Amino acid sequence: MSTTRRYVGDQRDAAARQTRARILDAAEHELVQHGYHAMTIASLARAAGVSPQTIYNSVGGKAAVVKALYDVRLAGDDEPVPMGQRPELVRILDQPDAAATLRAYIALGRGMYSRIGPILGALLADGPGADAELKAFMDTIETERRIGNTSIVSHLDTRFGLPPQLSAEGAVDILWVATSFDLADRLVRRCGWSLDAYELWVAEVVVASLARTTGIDSDAHR
Repeated sequence: MSTTRRYVGDQRDAAARQTRARILDAAEHELVQHGYHAMTIASLARAAGVSPQTIYNSVGGKAAVVKALYDVRLAGDDEPVPMGQRPELVRILDQPDAAATLRAYIALGRGMYSRIGPILGALLADGPGADAELKAFMDTIETERRIGNTSIVSHLDTRFGLPPQLSAEGAVDILWVATSFDLADRLVRRCGWSLDAYELWVAEVVVASLARTTGIDSDAHR
């Protein structure tokens, strides 16, 4: 490929990324201000300053736009790096004991919620209604969360052990409920808790429930 063709291709890619980012920014504003069911591709196109066909070509239909917005905000960027390979998760797995691992995991979740809280708040307030695509997306969120929770519990069990009275499945249940975005939405958006207070409370709950009490897990990591 010639240098000129490569340059033109890079320019097109950059323009496409900028257009996509503008669409997602507009979608976040429309979603938070007006709700999912009031947002249409036409209203989104007006807000983003593009044609409806550009939205379909760049991202997809309304549910696809919300999923793309969620994925980008959840990760904190638009880079194609799986969550399992990101340095934040590597740091969690490198913690010296179960309590520190859980606190680091909750801190990661707090950071994610700080970016996606307004989006999820709008979705939870409206509910999927008869929109099958949105319902499937919301179900996917919960499935993916449970997969991530299971991975953390497996790491805890293998490296540090779980409390003797607790099964691995029970530990996943506790972590899945404690880290649910619905719980975060209730405490932060609806009850007015600060993110600091939310993170501290959830961390205390999961550490008390899931960290095996040994001489290794100490309050020194609080």
